[in-house]
Parts: sequence; C-alpha cells; structure tokens
Amino acid sequence: MNGLTHVELLWLEKRIENRIRFGRFVAEHILDRRRRVLSFDPESVFAFVRWASNDFGTILSRIDILRAVAPGQPCSTVPYVQPGGEILLRLSGWPKVEQVLQLIDAVEALGIDPADAAPDYWRHVHNRLSVNETPRLYTASRHQAWLHRQKIAP
Repeated sequence: MNGLTHVELLWLEKRIENRIRFGRFVAEHILDRRRRVLSFDPESVFAFVRWASNDFGTILSRIDILRAVAPGQPCSTVPYVQPGGEILLRLSGWPKVEQVLQLIDAVEALGIDPADAAPDYWRHVHNRLSVNETPRLYTASRHQAWLHRQKIAP
C-alpha cells in the first residue's frame, strides 16, 4: 500500500450506490463505468454513504464518517475501505442517515467544509443519534475553538 486510504465506489442503477458525501480525495482511479476508487491522505475526514435495494425496496442505508489512518495506525475495517479507518460516526437506517445528511448540509451552510469540522462533533452526532436524541448543531464558534485547539496541540 502507498499510505493512502482507498474507497471503492460502486453504482448499479436502482440497486447499489456507494458514494462519498464529503472529503478531499487525492487520487481517483476509474475501474469501469460503474466502479472507481478514491484515495485519501492520512488524517483526511470523509463521509461514505452506502445504499442498496432489491425488488422489494431499500435493504441498506448506511453512513460512515471516517478519518483516514497512517500506515501502522490501528483502524476499524469498513466494507469497501482499504485498509480501514478511524470511525467517527457510523449509523444505519434511512431516518438516521437522512438526519446526518441534513447536519452535513447545516455545516456547509455555515461556509465550513464538513471535512474540516471538529472530529469530536461527528462523534457527538453519532452518540446522540444512536440513542434517538437530537444532536447539537455545529456552530462557527465551535469551529473556531477547534481551529484554536489544533494550533496549540502538538
């Protein structure tokens, strides 16, 4: 491996959709008309959305917000993600996935790239939605606090 985290995206019309909702990839490799691989630098944060259906309707709705890891760092395995990543948020079921997508939209409405938001915020969203509670909204002041913490942390 070259130190990057690779995510395989697949699109089969009305059957399977694996896509990146946000994140800055550094390389893209097109395998064929339906498959491609995006690569992320270590420490990059990205949202990976998976959806699948069959003849009877949706069978899978999942969103994972992951931080790409450096070689040798511990990580969790996630389907279609090599070697894996640090899980910041992992939720399934369309109602929860939809709530996360709305929160991502709210972060973007502040003029902030969700990939630059505090990782602790995505953990907070995961924890709150996992127990059917409403997460706090991300704010510009919370983002400024995160940026200041980054400057003083080693």
